[in-house]
Amino acid sequence: MVVVDDEPLVRQGLALILGAQEDLEIVGEAADGAEALQVVRETAPDLVCMDVRMPRVDGLRATELLLRLPDPPKVLVVTTFEHDGYVHDALVAGASGFLLKRATAEEMVQAVRTIARGTSLMFPETVRELLRPSARTARHDGPPLTEREQEVLVHLAQGLTNAEIASALFLGVETVRTHVANLLGKLGARDRTQAVVFAYRAGLVDPHKG
Repeated sequence: MVVVDDEPLVRQGLALILGAQEDLEIVGEAADGAEALQVVRETAPDLVCMDVRMPRVDGLRATELLLRLPDPPKVLVVTTFEHDGYVHDALVAGASGFLLKRATAEEMVQAVRTIARGTSLMFPETVRELLRPSARTARHDGPPLTEREQEVLVHLAQGLTNAEIASALFLGVETVRTHVANLLGKLGARDRTQAVVFAYRAGLVDPHKG
């Protein structure tokens, strides 16, 4: 994992908290997006904790560039601002989720583990607020989703894991994984977060519900 933040105290604090976990390893740190690209190329981490507002290359642009790499890492955007427009753009760019800097150490560790397992993490109410204008103006028929796929998509938008969706819909976890895979294909999304972002913007999920 690589930790990216222009504030040394914050960066070192995150690295200390995350690196103390037996199942997590810090392979590098960076003070801005440009340095992050270099460090990621050198260390090939599975995940990057990315600050948003940084000098030279900000977290949004860095996320876009990182995800163009042949084997890109997952990106967890860590921001101070709950309603920061950059967060929306980072999710659209392909970040696997975001977390507020006021989160506890336990929440931070859990967020990293969740994303590392391949389950996107976000605060649904915040995402709905950020996407609401687009959802109002970009409604269309959308891809031909089945009724079950629509149900799974709604639960994805609520931030549920595959296991939680399986429990809510009385399905097997493998069945849910299949539905999620089908959703990603139909929506042309690279991951779960992208599917949810697309769903809100296209009006496939009502941003006022959930």
